[in-house]
Amino acid sequence: MSESEPILFGAAYYYEYQPAAADGLGAEAGLQRLKTDLDLMAEAGFSVIRVGESVWSTWEPENGRFDLDWLEPVLDGARERGIGVIVGTPTYAVPPWLARLYPEIAGEHRTGRRIGWGGRQEVDYTHPAFRFHAERVVRKILARYADHPAVIGYQVDNEPGLQIFHNEGVFQRFADHLRHRYGDVEALNREWGLVYWSHRLSTWADLWRPDGNAQPQYAQAWRRFQTELTTEFIGWQADIAREYARGDQFVTTCISYPRPAVDDRALAARLDVTAGNPYYRMQDGLALPSADGTAADWKTRGTWGLYHSADRMYSSRQEPFLVTETNAQAIGEPWRNEPAYDGQWRQAAWALVSRGAKMIEYWHWHTLHFGTETYWGGVLPHSQEPGRTYRELAGLGAELRRAGADLKGLTPGADVAVLYSKPSEWGLASHPQIATDEGGPDHRSFESIVGPFYQGAFDAGLQARIVHTEQLGDPGEAAAEYPVLVAAGLYVADDALLDWLGEYAAAGGHLVLGPRTGYGDEEARARLEVKPARLTEAAGVWYEEFANLDGPVPVRAPEGSPLALGGGDAGVKWADGVYLEGAEALAEYAHPHYGRFAAAATKAHGGGRVTYVGTIPNAAFGKALFTWVAPEDPWRPEHPSVTATSGVNGAGATVRFVHNWSWDAAEYALPGAVRDLLDGTEYAAGGTLRLGAWDVKVLIEL
Repeated sequence: MSESEPILFGAAYYYEYQPAAADGLGAEAGLQRLKTDLDLMAEAGFSVIRVGESVWSTWEPENGRFDLDWLEPVLDGARERGIGVIVGTPTYAVPPWLARLYPEIAGEHRTGRRIGWGGRQEVDYTHPAFRFHAERVVRKILARYADHPAVIGYQVDNEPGLQIFHNEGVFQRFADHLRHRYGDVEALNREWGLVYWSHRLSTWADLWRPDGNAQPQYAQAWRRFQTELTTEFIGWQADIAREYARGDQFVTTCISYPRPAVDDRALAARLDVTAGNPYYRMQDGLALPSADGTAADWKTRGTWGLYHSADRMYSSRQEPFLVTETNAQAIGEPWRNEPAYDGQWRQAAWALVSRGAKMIEYWHWHTLHFGTETYWGGVLPHSQEPGRTYRELAGLGAELRRAGADLKGLTPGADVAVLYSKPSEWGLASHPQIATDEGGPDHRSFESIVGPFYQGAFDAGLQARIVHTEQLGDPGEAAAEYPVLVAAGLYVADDALLDWLGEYAAAGGHLVLGPRTGYGDEEARARLEVKPARLTEAAGVWYEEFANLDGPVPVRAPEGSPLALGGGDAGVKWADGVYLEGAEALAEYAHPHYGRFAAAATKAHGGGRVTYVGTIPNAAFGKALFTWVAPEDPWRPEHPSVTATSGVNGAGATVRFVHNWSWDAAEYALPGAVRDLLDGTEYAAGGTLRLGAWDVKVLIEL
């Protein structure tokens, strides 16, 4: 990556999927298509492509027979045009001959019930037969292409962690894992409370299979173990890749964050850089202001969900990341086609860059003419002729080059930190405490609790930094770096973590607590203390009962509250029966029963403050809470469709990203002097920035 191009820009490119390649890469028509594609990429400012990760059966058509030369013209052509290449290993989609010759490698979604072959990621990647063949093909590919000058990095596997494996070998490794962790069955009986329902073990042989399990402590440990298998598998491949990689080549994998068997922080620690796949609803799904959205699925809804995806990727290593896949045209099912409105591609790309992306790579270059993803649109449509998508992305490529070195080393701003807890995610997945809209268990209860707090901060104009609980350092340093910290949904937490939260507030931070925090211990056992455990004195509140809410319960600000509630504010899904003991009520329920409880309350603690929110806020309530919480910032926009985010580049200059997420033109009053990095216009302090429909401006402070 050159100094003038700190943001890589490109797409996944599957020449082998092109209809012109059907007769072999050496065919004249195939070579002409390759030349046309690469020329178009160069004209659009592409600096990177990803290749090869999906076609094990092309690399190895049958057991032990390898075809490795077909990719060389692609790499040669990319090098001639100054386009870097990320080579993928194909282990996530096994060839039919491997499934046929070794049926025992099939993953099992229940004990003894194999996942049928015919999709992808059906294989138990801990099985030694799979590992043998995976290592062999990986080494063949890397040995062939590691020295090619076009190759800048490697992606091992693809979106790992899709399956929870119930294979016998996996279960036996789980039993060994528990034995090493707990030592003996009496310790496990005690820690898991296995006196319940006569589950006490007399020997490790008594450990039951996960299929019929109903014990939440078991379920949480099973989920944690599955993520450790994924981390080990990807780390194993990454170590193989490093045997071949040059010093200037990186090793990564692309993460789909909602996958059930992924611990992104632990996984990213085995890699050189985080890479992920943020997909999002386009068209009106990006409009502001918006109703409640979602960030818990592979495809987010709402502008805040897009930013949440970026902040999750940054959180994995607390450093800039790569976008390995994101929307080109329509994504997902063939019955849901929502190509972006004009301007939305560049809006989304600049939003990702503003939160730390140092590569924007689209999935994918040309729209497939066959297969499951026939209607997952690429940069080129089925006609293979450049159209609206190509033209917009070419313009974006020019902007990324123009912004140049001013984006290098960008660290995104953070007004508030939001804690992420994988143990709580696993605990609330196995023992859901939030209901879906249909009344069933919400296995994404952690995200359903913490997501609305993130959205409230976003809607109030704050920038969030997601921080894993394992990444917390000194409480005083954290209070200085993050003036506000949200700890919602921390259902699984040991004493040290809960005490750290109180110390953070005492050191001067504003701690915002939400439902379920401080309820369970590290084994997801309900704590004996009055809730929120170990934090009642600091928060000045306590509760003994709680309820699931079937619908929104309106909230209002009592006399003297600093909250400015504008109507439509409500708690949803959950209500703690909060009593005040030293805290000041911020909001109360407008309800004949719940009116006896505080919906939110606040109390000074040491040099800081603790605010307890006993419900999940809807969009209006969340925005009101964080508007009050937020420190004053003259750059925070007042227009409801405008967002303003920022980062500090490697030279210490502040870069501002101002978006208008609507069809209506908008104006933004500039608090300071800036220069537009895209067109060179300079604005004096107090000037007016005019934004068109679905527009974005990239500015550097003068």
